[in-house]
Amino acid sequence: MSVFESRTRDCQQRLQAAGAAGAVLFPSPNLSYLGGFEETPSERHLLLFVPSEGDPAFVAPALYAEQLREETWVADVRTYTDSEDPEPLVADVAADLDMDEGELLVDSTMWARFTQSLRETLPDATWGLADEVLAPLRVQKDDAELDALRRAGDAADAAMDDVRGLGADAVGMTERELADYVADRLAAHGGTGVSFEVITGSGPNGAKPHHTHGDRDIEAGDPVVCDFGTRVDGYPSDQTRTVVFAGDPPADFEAVHDVVREAQQAAVEAVEPGATAGDVDAAARSVIEDAGYGDEFVHRTGHGVGLEVHEEPYIVADNDRELREGMVFSVEPGIYLPGEFGVRIEDLVAVTADGCERLNDSDHGWRA
Repeated sequence: MSVFESRTRDCQQRLQAAGAAGAVLFPSPNLSYLGGFEETPSERHLLLFVPSEGDPAFVAPALYAEQLREETWVADVRTYTDSEDPEPLVADVAADLDMDEGELLVDSTMWARFTQSLRETLPDATWGLADEVLAPLRVQKDDAELDALRRAGDAADAAMDDVRGLGADAVGMTERELADYVADRLAAHGGTGVSFEVITGSGPNGAKPHHTHGDRDIEAGDPVVCDFGTRVDGYPSDQTRTVVFAGDPPADFEAVHDVVREAQQAAVEAVEPGATAGDVDAAARSVIEDAGYGDEFVHRTGHGVGLEVHEEPYIVADNDRELREGMVFSVEPGIYLPGEFGVRIEDLVAVTADGCERLNDSDHGWRA
């Protein structure tokens, strides 16, 4: 049995426990997780029907037939041509799988055109979200997923080492040029693309947590927030370092960087099975608040990482979700001083049987 079939059988057990007739997935991380097939959404119906019992089936455009039969474990692939209306095929598949009535769970990201089509085609069904059964499965990573996440982390570490190696040569580059350099180095170290738009926020732009990159020239003494990742086997890395390439940083930068580094370490040390997501957030936040920068820490301490860069568990205040072995998430406290600079330090960690494993080990210091 393939890992994808095993996941599907686990999903079916959860569908039964939830009293749902099945799940309908469209191109998304959920479909990739169960079907082993990756595709971007388009205007055509490409749907995976997962009944609460029995084998799943694809409804897909004929142009995907060979791909699906080669790349997915699902044997039942039913296709339609571009000259045909897919809705009668959808109705037939749903009836064959006993999914034409009862509660059906759909992707939370499914486009409205498809949810509306399903409602019209299956008027006797009721509707919910597939995250109800899939999020608890996806939140704990298996060995293959952890291996991919480690290798993605290695690629990000190596790229960050290259960024530091620029030294004074980075002065005069634009943020955009540095971001392009990061993307190039991620690929050189075995990554596939970038997991999200590269952030290279220099000077005052670093005080904007989700500033990506622009045409500002990096100046000597600028703190530069470098936040980036890549994918390996579909799984992403996500790492942040704040560095100064040359010159003297602002007078209070070193003290702020020390606080963030201490907060990040405290949060990592709080990670263990049985602790809550809120406990980890509190460990980071208390260090920053005690240093007088509580109002400048404006986001949660972290987020889960898997097939999606942001998924459960969310490391945020008052989240009482208990951590379990195999969960992977970011630990990324930050302090942001508008008009001056920002500091963020981020690693991914995997919860282990007795603590956690950092998936990043590049230098946390600020000197390039």
